[in-house]
Amino acid sequence: MLDPFSLPFFQRGLLEVLVLAVVAGFLGTWIVLRGMAFFAHAVGAATFPGLVLADGIGFAAPLGAFAAALVAAGLVGLAARRRGVGTDSLTALVLAGALALGVVLASDVFASQANVDRLLFGSLLTIDGGDLALAVAVAVVAVVASATAGPRWLATGFTGDAGSRAAGRRADAGLIVVVALAAVAALAATGALLATSILVVPAATTRLVTNRLHAWQFSTVALAATEGVLGMWLAYQLNVPPGAAIAVLAGAVFAVVAVARLVVRGRPRAVRSAAGLAVLAALGIAGCGGGDGSSTSGDGRVGVAATTTQVGDLVRQIGGDAVTVEQILKPNSEAHDYEPRPQDVASVADARVVFTSGLGLDAWSGDLVKDSGTDAKVVDLGAGLPVTHPASDAEEGDTDPHWWHDPTNVAAAATEVEASLIAAPPAAQAEIAANADASRAKVAAVDEAIRACLDRVPRADRKIVTDHDAFVYFTERYGVTS
Repeated sequence: MLDPFSLPFFQRGLLEVLVLAVVAGFLGTWIVLRGMAFFAHAVGAATFPGLVLADGIGFAAPLGAFAAALVAAGLVGLAARRRGVGTDSLTALVLAGALALGVVLASDVFASQANVDRLLFGSLLTIDGGDLALAVAVAVVAVVASATAGPRWLATGFTGDAGSRAAGRRADAGLIVVVALAAVAALAATGALLATSILVVPAATTRLVTNRLHAWQFSTVALAATEGVLGMWLAYQLNVPPGAAIAVLAGAVFAVVAVARLVVRGRPRAVRSAAGLAVLAALGIAGCGGGDGSSTSGDGRVGVAATTTQVGDLVRQIGGDAVTVEQILKPNSEAHDYEPRPQDVASVADARVVFTSGLGLDAWSGDLVKDSGTDAKVVDLGAGLPVTHPASDAEEGDTDPHWWHDPTNVAAAATEVEASLIAAPPAAQAEIAANADASRAKVAAVDEAIRACLDRVPRADRKIVTDHDAFVYFTERYGVTS
């Protein structure tokens, strides 16, 4: 149950949410007090197109997100001065427009659909030192701004003279900028769509039980920190984005506290509702158990990890009953742009050997191994292959990563897998060697059958049409034109 707390990526995530809890306490209270919760949600969501632009063009994500947040905030602020349209309606329009623009950019312009989940809901595996530094800086700004500008934020709206209203607008402009900064700082943990789950919901919850500002702020820090830590743990156990886990947990806590207030006021039906929610929450948490963290299963088989479907299949064939294979990519997954999940890190952390495809196909596996803190042997099957070809649309020196389309490479990879597995469970040496021999024989038979089939086709007619440059190994091996 406590296994994730020992993983480096999880420790970074904990630090991130603990720092963001300070932001939630000292800024979230002002957001709720001034009735800006929906506005804050819109600003957070408006960072989405900025993030997509940064991801597609290749510049710093916080810059793109902050610029988009300021543009959205400015549009709402300027339009709100016009009569006849409510601020909430304008905010909703900006929110919908930002999300629509982000989806169009991600799907049709930059073809980065694989990153959408991470951008919208956050990822435990993307939090790094830069994210932590940004969160600390924003926390400092939130504390200082609350102490210095707080009285003005509180007074705005209660004064009627023109000078006071002008000063109030300047103070509100400062609050809007800080809200935009906070939304950007929360992106790594919660994503663009759910930033309010840690910036606003804890403050709305504690507002139900306290009327004093300082007590409200510090209790919000404590609640946001607790929900952040438990949300991260649930995200790991359930293998879901952290933003979603934190949002669901924060919403459930708000519901329990709201019902509890009714309990205090003596409403029997509310008592039953609160009891039911408590039981469901307890059952949900109890049902999320962790693994045993062992690299050897109870039946003595050695645990290994494989990144892609091709590698996983090869390792299973050769390892047989001597190994348990945790395959990261599932069938029909996109290998190049795959976004690892927390349980992928757990699989690598528990493995004795990690097999990768190499040649850039699963470049994300490097961070995966690093985040797991494992001391497992990493075997790159793409290194030292007998046959390689340059990538057709890449820069000079890049190699096409689809090496398994040449049976000669598959046979060489089988030999590499055999040697690595024999070193892991030496007692199964005979079984593994026999499986490897059978695998190489099968590959040789397939190679011979393909060549015999294509030899019946005149060389001038050996042509294929494909929408992906992935078959250069196959075409070169058998004299086919693509």
